[in-house]
Amino acid sequence: MLIIGERINASRKSILQAIQERNTSFIQEEAKRQVESGAQMLDVNAGVRVRQEPEDIAWLVRTIQEVVNVPLCIDSPNPLAIEAGLSLHKGRAMVNSITLEEKRLKGILPLVKQYGSLVVALTMSENKMPETAKDRLDISREIIKIIQKENIPLENLYIDPLVHPISTDKNNAIIVLESIRMIKETFSVKIITGLSNISFGLPNRPLINRTFLAMALSAGLDSALIDPLDKEIMATLRATEALLGQDEYCLQYLTAFRKGNLG
Repeated sequence: MLIIGERINASRKSILQAIQERNTSFIQEEAKRQVESGAQMLDVNAGVRVRQEPEDIAWLVRTIQEVVNVPLCIDSPNPLAIEAGLSLHKGRAMVNSITLEEKRLKGILPLVKQYGSLVVALTMSENKMPETAKDRLDISREIIKIIQKENIPLENLYIDPLVHPISTDKNNAIIVLESIRMIKETFSVKIITGLSNISFGLPNRPLINRTFLAMALSAGLDSALIDPLDKEIMATLRATEALLGQDEYCLQYLTAFRKGNLG
């Protein structure tokens, strides 16, 4: 599974302060710790300061790539911020994200094509959020048509089926798991998600998150935004990959054990 470290997000007070103060060492340490803990890509989100977002994203990309050799996920709905990041990024980045909203497609998709980046597509249409697995499948179909029309390789696309909290509807996890299976079986595309929404409003959120991760991997999940410094969720990931036959000779599991990373 592609592990995307989620910690460099301006919604976290410490990250926002570091961005405001241009605290290079703090951001670089966050980046290094995530990569050392198993992140293969790092999410970069500076959306809190809307007016300064392009400048902040550019600074983050330069700062992070000085010290780690992994690609970044430029996380913004703002085409100016995305272009600021992509124009400085070394190697192929990921863009998070497009939807079926026309304004977002017109602003972001040309950048994806120009820079040859990976792209996350949220299963969200112009007028509403999806409620059922079929809604997510139908939106995925429309997104894939657009991607193919633009001659963007389908292997560069990651579909996000949108996770909603089980605290608001007991069926939300079941719907996402069904969505993952349906989309994978119908289109053979990669699936990505952010896990933490599933546990919003509940106590002991990490327990819910890591349990849901195991279930989503079994359903066909290919990538997730997670906190790689959370040893328990990383232990769950390594154990699940081994059980699903995704870890040849259990090498990653054994490596994590020798490093003391299995809790």
